[in-house]
Amino acid sequence: MTAVEIDLPETENARVARWRVDQLARAGYDREAASLLADARHVDLHDAVELMRRGCPVDTALRILL
Repeated sequence: MTAVEIDLPETENARVARWRVDQLARAGYDREAASLLADARHVDLHDAVELMRRGCPVDTALRILL
């Protein structure tokens, strides 16, 4: 038996989460940290990016934001 690949449309929430991960990664977060922050909808993206811009270490930024 062969696997069947189904191309399901991406949901709006999935698009937003993927976009947030991309923006956070571009700001300097590693993919794991970016994913954690993107999934935490209470985290303000602008605040997260600003912390990186100011040179905040990722682990400190995570403690502040989460």
